[in-house]
Amino acid sequence: MNEILGIETLVFDDEITLWWKKESFTFADGYRLYLDGTLHGTTDTTHYTFSDLAAARTYTVRIEAERAGAPQGTAELTVTTAKKKRRLDVTAPPYLAVGDGVTDCTAAIQRALCDCTARDCVYLPAGTYLTGALDVHSHTELYLAEGATLQGSERAADYLPKIESRFEGTHMQCYRSLLNVGTVDRNGGYTCEDVVLRGHGTVFGGGRPLATDILETERAALATFLAENADYVKTCENANTIPGRARGRLIQVGNCRGVVIGGLTLGYGASWLLHFIYSRDIVTYNCRIISAPTYAEDGTLLREPVWNGDGWDPDSSENCVIFGTAFDTYDNSIAIKSGKNPEGNAIARPTRGVYVFDCRGLDVAIGTELSGGIEDVYVWDCELFGYGINIKTTRDRGAYIRGVHARDSLVTSVMVRTKVNYNNDGESAGCLTKISDLTFENLTVTGVYGGTVEKPRRMTPLNFDGFDEPEGALEGVRLKNVRVLASDLGEPLPNHFHNVKDLVIEP
Repeated sequence: MNEILGIETLVFDDEITLWWKKESFTFADGYRLYLDGTLHGTTDTTHYTFSDLAAARTYTVRIEAERAGAPQGTAELTVTTAKKKRRLDVTAPPYLAVGDGVTDCTAAIQRALCDCTARDCVYLPAGTYLTGALDVHSHTELYLAEGATLQGSERAADYLPKIESRFEGTHMQCYRSLLNVGTVDRNGGYTCEDVVLRGHGTVFGGGRPLATDILETERAALATFLAENADYVKTCENANTIPGRARGRLIQVGNCRGVVIGGLTLGYGASWLLHFIYSRDIVTYNCRIISAPTYAEDGTLLREPVWNGDGWDPDSSENCVIFGTAFDTYDNSIAIKSGKNPEGNAIARPTRGVYVFDCRGLDVAIGTELSGGIEDVYVWDCELFGYGINIKTTRDRGAYIRGVHARDSLVTSVMVRTKVNYNNDGESAGCLTKISDLTFENLTVTGVYGGTVEKPRRMTPLNFDGFDEPEGALEGVRLKNVRVLASDLGEPLPNHFHNVKDLVIEP
C-alpha cells in the first residue's frame, strides 16, 4: 500500500484500488474516476476499484471531486500494475487437490502455499476444497476464483497442534485457525509480511459443528479445573466461557505487516472471523463477512450461527483499514481491542489508526478488552443497525480510549458504556479507563436496534455514561448535527449523559 498525493493505492496485476479520507477533498459528496482520460465510473464513497486491467502497464488515474454539484478538487496519479504472477493451480500437478467438498485437500494446498514465492500466486479454481488448518508465510498471494470455496473441516483434531494466540484479551494456547498468517509473539517484532488473500470466492470455517467439537474436547480436558473452581466459573459469562476460549478463528494474523484481504466472502469460523494481533498495515475491502444463521429459500436452516461470531477484530494493531464491506454477524461486526487487565496493561501495546468506511453491519465496538489502550479510530459513510457506535469498558480495564471520530453515517445509537459486566473475570488494573476526545458529526441516529441477534427494540439514541468518580469523567465530547429520528416503535428513549466534562452540542 503506497500513498501518492494523499491517495492510498492497492495494486495487483489485474486491479487497482484507491481509497482516500473524506477530508482529502474538503468533504466532497461525489467523485468521478477517469482511466487514461476516459470516464470509468462515479462513486459517492471514498474508494474505487479498476478491474480487468493489463499486467505491467502504466495507467493515468484522475479523481474529480464535487460537493452539491460544485467542483471540490482534482487528483491525478500514474499507477503501474504488477507483473503477471506464475499461477500455482492447486488442482494441477504436483498438488492435485480435488474440489469435490469431500476429499481432504489440506496437504495439497499447504504444499502450494509452501512453494509460493513473491513471483507466484496460489490459485483455487471453482470447486469446494475441504481442509484443516493452513499456514501462510511471507510474500504469499492466495487467489480464490469465482465459485471456489475453501471449506474448513468440522473436526477439532484437524486444527492441532495448538498455537500461541490471544482470545478475549488474554494470551493462551488455542486451536489453530483455518488460515494462520504469522506467529504471535507478545515481545517480538514482525514474523510475516506482504500477504494477499483475494479473489471472488469464499472462505468458510467449520462453524458451529467445529465450535461444538472444540467445546466438548476442552470441557473434558478441563473437567478437574472446572469442578475445583466452580465459584470462579460462576463469574464468567456462561458455562462455555472457559472451554470456549481455546477456539481458533477463521483467519488469525499475528505479528504481521502488510496484509490485504479483498473481494472474498468470509464466514463461519469456530469463534471470531478475522483477528489481527500485534500487526500493522492491514487492509480489508469489498468483502462479505458472515456468522449469523443462513437459510434456504424454503426456510430450511443451512448454517447455524456462531457464538462469539465477531467479524473483524484489530487487537493491539496499527493502521488497520476496512471499507466496502457488508457484515451479517452474530456478535460485533467490528471489535477493536488491545488486551485484558492486568496482562494487557503490562504488555501495553495499543490499537491505533483504525479506519472504517462504507461498511454495513451491526456496530463498531471499541472494547471491552482495551487494557493496552485504543486511539485514533475514524468511522465514516457507514450504516450500523445493531448497537451502532459502541464504546465500552469496565471498572477494571484501566488504560485509555481517545480520539474516536465518526461522521456521515446512519447508526442505531452512539454510546459510551463504563459498566459492562461481561468478560470481566480476573484481576483489576487498579485504575479507571480514561476516555477522551470523542467527536460525532452529521450522524442520523435511529434509536432502534435492527440486528439479527435480538428483535427490534428501542434503545437510548445518545448514551454517554462516565464512571461515577470525578476522575472517571468522559472528557471532550463533541456532537455536531446529530439528528435522532422518530420510529414506529414510539417516541425515542431519552438521551443519557452522566459525568461528561467539556460536552459541546452544536446544530
